[in-house]
Amino acid sequence: MPLWLIPLPYVAFGIIVGLVFPRIEYAYAPAFSHDVSVGSAQAYLSAVASGMITLTSIVFSVMFVMVQMTTAEYSKRLVMLFAGHPLGLHALGVFSATFMSALGTLQFVDWHQNGKVPALTVEFVTLLLLLSMVLLGLLIQRIALLRITYILQFVGNKGRSVIAEMLPPVSEQLTTEMRALRQEAEAVQRHAPVQRVLYDGVPLAIAKFRIDEYVKLAQSVGGTIVLYCAVGDTIAQGTELLAVYASNAEIPEASLLRGIVFSPERTFEQDPKYPLRLLVDTAIMALSPAVNDPTTAVQAIDQIQDLLNRLGRRVLDAGYVRDAQGALRLVYPMPTWEEYLALAFDEIRLYGATTLQVLRRMRSALLDLSGSLPDRERIASVGKYVDHLAAMVEQSDLDQIDRALALRADPQGLGHTRPPRV
Repeated sequence: MPLWLIPLPYVAFGIIVGLVFPRIEYAYAPAFSHDVSVGSAQAYLSAVASGMITLTSIVFSVMFVMVQMTTAEYSKRLVMLFAGHPLGLHALGVFSATFMSALGTLQFVDWHQNGKVPALTVEFVTLLLLLSMVLLGLLIQRIALLRITYILQFVGNKGRSVIAEMLPPVSEQLTTEMRALRQEAEAVQRHAPVQRVLYDGVPLAIAKFRIDEYVKLAQSVGGTIVLYCAVGDTIAQGTELLAVYASNAEIPEASLLRGIVFSPERTFEQDPKYPLRLLVDTAIMALSPAVNDPTTAVQAIDQIQDLLNRLGRRVLDAGYVRDAQGALRLVYPMPTWEEYLALAFDEIRLYGATTLQVLRRMRSALLDLSGSLPDRERIASVGKYVDHLAAMVEQSDLDQIDRALALRADPQGLGHTRPPRV
């Protein structure tokens, strides 16, 4: 449902409360009236109506300004996760419902000069006013979550969740199985495909794959579906999406396309790379001359290190799916450890090439990874990256003293230098 539709039911409800409830109350409970005077009730409802419309304009103006100011610190791709959150639109709906109900009830006070106040409707308006105050508090709390520390924690939590969901822990048995599946997939793709599917449409990002549906489709024709595009890729006209191998019949193209969920922008679902991408974007934005905030970059590296540590303990080459009978039915691309490492650090390394705080924190993160990962090949890749980082520092414009400082590991960036490891 489009987000702009969320406030409409609230507005309709407010109109019903203001125009229908008083009529029902006068018709079926004519003897029941409020103890307050007509003048007091009119003043109360007038204050609620005028106050709510003023509150609504002030609150949302402040929200937009706060979002604009705070999002200068992190990736623009995170803006809609907060600015477009349903809470704000629900609050707008309740504020509008309170305004409409108060305004509508006001005309039924001393209706036809009967000297009465619709008591139940006025109390209902009061309940809506209290609900508006609760939502105002929640909105203020949500604005507080726009602080950079909470944003980075939020992105990190998303990454930890998708890693745990998508990638199984490393084990000798699973590693052997994945190696066998990779060889089987390579053997399947040596033959000509029975069917190919190209993309026809405007550029869109792949949000996720419907894996179970693809397994069922491949099983129905006795073949294997190989996806050529990864989750997070933006697909343009004519891009080859997938191919079907070793099948005894063609699968309807519409059914194959339904297995891919497209979106105008990338999502966290099934995409461990996206949280890293957002954290890196935040770090390099903080390192730009316009912002010049290396401490934010260090905080982003804190989360990046944790995600890489978790990725390093998972089976990354997990894009192979068997059916219940053990036959390979689906193959889709997954990033390698080296690609995750490059995504996490390359841009930060280049943009922070002369920033001591960032260089020292990166070195600390890499050394911690090399000391904690269980896989020797991944440790070797981290070691190569440490050497690359050191070579870059040696060739940088820093003077000799600063180069020596930049080659020290510091988990705080500056302030807690660790002794060199033997």
